[in-house]
Amino acid sequence: MTQVISQLLDMTGKVAIVTGASRGIGRAIARVFAAAGARVALAARSADQLKEVAAEMQSEGIAEDALLIMPTDVAIASQVEAMAKTVIDTWGQLDILVNNAGLIEFGSIDQIDPEGWQAVIDANLTGPYLCCRATAPHLSKSDGGRIINITSVSAQTGGVSGGVNYTSSKGGLAAMTKSLSRDLAAAGVTVNAISPGQIDADPNLLTPEQREHVTGLIPLGRLGEPEEIAYAALFLASPMAAYITGTTIDVNGGILKR
Repeated sequence: MTQVISQLLDMTGKVAIVTGASRGIGRAIARVFAAAGARVALAARSADQLKEVAAEMQSEGIAEDALLIMPTDVAIASQVEAMAKTVIDTWGQLDILVNNAGLIEFGSIDQIDPEGWQAVIDANLTGPYLCCRATAPHLSKSDGGRIINITSVSAQTGGVSGGVNYTSSKGGLAAMTKSLSRDLAAAGVTVNAISPGQIDADPNLLTPEQREHVTGLIPLGRLGEPEEIAYAALFLASPMAAYITGTTIDVNGGILKR
């Protein structure tokens, strides 16, 4: 049984695209997937940050030819299409797409102007749509294609400090997950989401006072770690989750129960 479980989590031979891979949750997912044996295309807007992540992964034993550095703005269709083409041209297949790239903005509706609204919607909702559209034909050829969308507990709670553009975009992504799961089921592609709570991915995101307040709301009494989201993503990408589609896994320390 131990050997069987180990094999189920072995991603050798799989190819994944992880957007927003330059930091935080995306970086953690890329590292975990690569450690499990997958070849990983690292996508984000900053080439320099992606190079740093790739160098870090190589120092941990990941082969250089198991990584692709893909500077990509997911809100620009031509760049997304070029990303998908490069992955196929390089590795000949695509098995997993992780839509993690995104922007966050805090503030009430009078503080978020139309440009700020659109920027977040473009990154957090249009971006995943473009990525799914560009990769679905390739995922459909995989023996068990996977799309994993990173949403947010804010989609259910409305957020802690405003950000109507952020919460709306994540709610839309949760709905997109359900819709795509129906569209792609016949092709054998599962589509699921992970809804993180407050994750300790950016030390500058919260002031000490905000951190103390948010931590006090979490039954487990701490913020989550990026790797804890990555482990959930590894499960959804594995054969263990072959019969799961159209659902959202909450990873939030108990702050939301449903």
